[in-house]
Amino acid sequence: MTFFVVFVVRCLLVALFLPFSALDKVLNFKQAVGQAAQAVPGRFLAILLIAGGFAIEVVMSLAILTGVADRLAALVLAFYCIVTALLWKQFWNKPGFRRTGEGRDLFWDFLKNIALAGGFLLLAFGTDASGVRRFASHPFASSHPYSDVRESR
Repeated sequence: MTFFVVFVVRCLLVALFLPFSALDKVLNFKQAVGQAAQAVPGRFLAILLIAGGFAIEVVMSLAILTGVADRLAALVLAFYCIVTALLWKQFWNKPGFRRTGEGRDLFWDFLKNIALAGGFLLLAFGTDASGVRRFASHPFASSHPYSDVRESR
């Protein structure tokens, strides 16, 4: 039961990326590149951003699900959430931020990205300051999310 709960919680944490956002990048590649091209100069750079985003979403999500270098993967996804919020959720550039409209919708999407980054940072560092030191001394270490499962057998 412990394994199941830990796995489900981790699935919920990465569900936005794997499978949904990664699959959307594959199925709607042209639209994704078009959106990226609005934030960066040049189509080639936009394609690189989408390919890089796809790789981050798949590889880091799998690392979190398996527990292999999951703390580093969580830090990468936290950074990814913040960068995507700043690049694609620019509510401050849209009208109607305080009332209705695209600005207000983007504001909530921006906050969701930032909140998700906070969840990933908790996974990366834990709930106290000593976690930052532990991470800094062993950034590729696993949090061993399924170790209680093996010990209870």
